[in-house]
Amino acid sequence: MSEAIAKISRVLPDSIAQELGLTTGDALISINGTKLRDLIDYRFLCADEFLELETINPQGEKHKLEIEKDYDEDLGLEFETALFDGLIQCNNNCPFCFIDQQPQGKRNSLYLKDDDYRLSFLYGSYLTLTNLSEREWRRIEQMRLSPLYVSVHATQPELRIRLLKNPRAGLIMEQLRWFAERELQIHTQIVVCPGINDGPNLERTIRDLASFHKGEWPAVASIAVVPVGLTRFRPSEDSLTPVSKKTASEVIEQVQALQKIFAKQYQTRIVWLADEWFLIAGKQLPKDYEDYPQIGNGVGSIGKFIEEFQKIARKKLPQKISPKRKMLWVVGNAVELAFEPLVAQLNKVEGLQVELVPLRSEYWGQEITVTGLLTGYDLLKGLADKDLGDGILLPAVMLKHDEDKFLDDTTVEDISRQLKSPIYPVDGVEKLLNVCLA
Repeated sequence: MSEAIAKISRVLPDSIAQELGLTTGDALISINGTKLRDLIDYRFLCADEFLELETINPQGEKHKLEIEKDYDEDLGLEFETALFDGLIQCNNNCPFCFIDQQPQGKRNSLYLKDDDYRLSFLYGSYLTLTNLSEREWRRIEQMRLSPLYVSVHATQPELRIRLLKNPRAGLIMEQLRWFAERELQIHTQIVVCPGINDGPNLERTIRDLASFHKGEWPAVASIAVVPVGLTRFRPSEDSLTPVSKKTASEVIEQVQALQKIFAKQYQTRIVWLADEWFLIAGKQLPKDYEDYPQIGNGVGSIGKFIEEFQKIARKKLPQKISPKRKMLWVVGNAVELAFEPLVAQLNKVEGLQVELVPLRSEYWGQEITVTGLLTGYDLLKGLADKDLGDGILLPAVMLKHDEDKFLDDTTVEDISRQLKSPIYPVDGVEKLLNVCLA
């Protein structure tokens, strides 16, 4: 079974794969004689009209199947993982790495340091470019794997080497030129560590990155500026300090001044501040994010949620409900002020009572906490003495993808049982309102 690289997790009904008799547990070895490294290879090779599949079943029996199809017709397969040959792991030692700021003894997946360009292309995860072999660089160019998402942090070679603790980190400007020469695009991020890469260093990094935003297909499509996140589990020897309200205000002022310059020069602001800066500084969130180029990085996601809530609530909220219903809506305390108007809108419905419960994470030791970092431990501590009414509204961003498990390895079922209250994971505005209105 060593050749069973692309293990099938699902065969879609009425698909070509189902007609061929493929089932869950089977695996693809190759397509047209080419072994599959990942989902990128699978999608690329499946674009042909004539395919020869080599497969292997759980009993170790190999088969060859021939297919004639339309070039854009999918086979109808899903796989256990997007990476059939394993994860390319990180070779840096960043002091602000969240993975190193976790307690020991949790599930293994929490400690995997991925720095894989394929996940960046497929799902928008960030990589540093420090671990790519010449073979991988050639593949990015030949397959036009763009856009990618790159953690830059600093463009000054010595400073980036210090931040990533990797001598290859100093090649970043050369790598940016490589993307520009090939008309391949990247989105970038800067994690700001106060006293290290802020102030003049931050301005230089932003201006260096913005200099690659030119031409019809700019190499640097956008820049996200994100505050460093620290936990009580981080190594004691690091010299990092959390972002203060004063620092947040200074960074906002600095970046917004550059946005005005870039808007005139490039007809786009290019650089974007993560929502956390405004929450930490106690300032109002911006209203315009152009086409939300960095929403996956927390840039504009709160404002977009609020906008969507108001749009859907106007159509969906009734004047009253019966029987009466009380719900607790748990969020990180970072969004308390932003979400209070939404709760007030919900509570205008006669018979509905929604209580916003903003929590700080005692588990991570953070005074200001974004919702996605709250754990089961935090819920137990924060809700222990509260009247939980008819249940708890739980933003699904707190949970592992496709699994009801928090970052501290507790489960929704565990916490629900201990609190003696139903918990309703909600993903998006529609689900939130559906649960509130029962």
